[in-house]
Amino acid sequence: MSASLRGFLATFVRATIFHVTFFVALGAGARSLAAQAPAAQAPAAQVRANTDIVYEASITELQDGMRTGRWTSAQLVDAYMARIAAYDQQGPALNAMIRLNPSARREAAALDAERRRGTVRGPLHGIPIVLKDNFDTFDMLTSAGSIALANVQPPDDGFVVKRLRAAGAVILGKANMHELAAGITSVSSLGGQTRNPYDPRRCPGGSSGGTGAAVAASFAAVGWGSDTCGSIRIPSAFNNLVGLRPTQGLVSRDGVVPLSHTQDIPGPLARSTRDLAIALDVSVGVDPADRTTDVAQGRSPTAFVDSLAAFPMRTTRIAILTNYMTGDIDGDIRDSVRAVTAAMRSAGAVVKDIRIADFDSLLSATSVLNFETNADLQAYLRATPGAPPLTARQILDGGLFHASMTGRIIGMDTTGGPNSEAYHRALARQPVLRARLVALMDSLEVDALVYPTSRRRPVLVGEPQPGGTCGLSAHSGLPALSAPAGFTDDGLPVGIEFLGRPFSDVRLVGLAHALEELTKRRGAPSTTPVLRAGRAPTPIAFAQSVRNGAARAAVQFTFDPLSNDLRYRLTVTGARGGTVQAVVLRRQGTAGLGSPVIHRLAGPGMLTASGSLPLPAIDRRALASGGLLLAMLTSDGLQEVAIPAVKLP
Repeated sequence: MSASLRGFLATFVRATIFHVTFFVALGAGARSLAAQAPAAQAPAAQVRANTDIVYEASITELQDGMRTGRWTSAQLVDAYMARIAAYDQQGPALNAMIRLNPSARREAAALDAERRRGTVRGPLHGIPIVLKDNFDTFDMLTSAGSIALANVQPPDDGFVVKRLRAAGAVILGKANMHELAAGITSVSSLGGQTRNPYDPRRCPGGSSGGTGAAVAASFAAVGWGSDTCGSIRIPSAFNNLVGLRPTQGLVSRDGVVPLSHTQDIPGPLARSTRDLAIALDVSVGVDPADRTTDVAQGRSPTAFVDSLAAFPMRTTRIAILTNYMTGDIDGDIRDSVRAVTAAMRSAGAVVKDIRIADFDSLLSATSVLNFETNADLQAYLRATPGAPPLTARQILDGGLFHASMTGRIIGMDTTGGPNSEAYHRALARQPVLRARLVALMDSLEVDALVYPTSRRRPVLVGEPQPGGTCGLSAHSGLPALSAPAGFTDDGLPVGIEFLGRPFSDVRLVGLAHALEELTKRRGAPSTTPVLRAGRAPTPIAFAQSVRNGAARAAVQFTFDPLSNDLRYRLTVTGARGGTVQAVVLRRQGTAGLGSPVIHRLAGPGMLTASGSLPLPAIDRRALASGGLLLAMLTSDGLQEVAIPAVKLP
């Protein structure tokens, strides 16, 4: 993050807390921010500036607060900016935002004035949202996370952005993404690495990972991403959100930096199905600039919200695609999907298993992404005044890419383009895949095929992400929705995906809503808790000691709840040489099992030690409940003592 952006965030928070006028110095380059001063806030009786009013708040809750005068849109902007300042570059350092909108507060104040005059445009009036950095905006740079496009300024808003502004949404800023949308771990040369708010050591999914992390961390009410092969659904799964890849053509691609014109489609990511439905009703529509949207002609402008409760679970019929439930799938992900479908069956849904015998060959060679990227990007840049006329080869020669993108950019340069025979073969296989999947659903008489959004948990930063299932929807053009399915054993979100027939989008959102009502499987990330008095929680210090004969091990601990790091400093006294074999942390066992060692603090003969270890969710819960044990092993045997429960935010 640039120094100008850090300064902007810090000043914004001071303004929010102390109600003072602030100015931000203009910075150089693509991410500089203009100076601004906040308007007067509402009376203290209506809203306290130190209250985190936006934490986990739904669009409906935020709208109710504005309607009743408890807060204004400008105050919502302040509250979201305070959370961004606390958690985006500090604390867990999610690095979800690539640039902020310097006009956000002024635009919110104008919408507040409209409301006072009696005009409310709809459910998004005054609601702060974020956009992936590949959405064109006339007033902010659009870089697709690439330093090659760092200074590209579109002349106008894309189709979805125009509809959002017309609906009264306030754009807080652009979220980081996997560079050029060509990957699923959300690292870019311009934005760096975005981190997962459920475990900052891990990736947030991609390519809309910045949007996913931002919405999960309550940096905005809802956010928009794009999906070429999983880029809405994977970050939804990894950030405990609900996200829909719509039927191809239902949402315009105009004004979205392209990766593949055949497979690209934008859409929202949200914390609830109602928020998703509100966002989808604004997104869907016919656009003369994108003729694929002719299929949206005549569709109701409020179909998603109006139909949320129209599909009770007892009317639902699904088939679990077992091809994606075996092999290299993580066991706890498989179990989570099975638990969700079992709950659906108990609530009256019909649940079947199905295995496609020729599945691998059916899906093979159906992606056209690599064939289209180079030409599509060049066409976009030619149509954008002042944009550099870059080819993949020029990006390579100029080193204008993140190192992890080397193979992908080489592929863009060397893979045959739209005139190649291989491209036309792949293009011809997509309708075959679509027809087979639709015929299968028809023969089974089911509403959707079901499988894990990702068969593997989010990887540690820097590792490749395996376990993809994204091609089934992306290569067929069929709609697919990812919904929360619970958590892995170590506290990482799991997504369950529902694939439907063409234009069954409303049905899929209704299905997800019925599931949400049946079993609440969303939980907020622990590393971005509610702000208190405008501030994030600070590290928590505590101590414990254990005796074993004459030996005593005393440990000073400090736990950072924003990074899940536990630091320790150990001193052993009263021990004879070679007496102490180990000092360890254990977690109380469950289900008849013993208490496993989770970390060795000191080994044989060590009298002092210090270090840091990450606490995954299961160990964090143990710390909060008094379930961690400090143990010392000597020649006299093992002695242990429980660490008193630590109150966590």
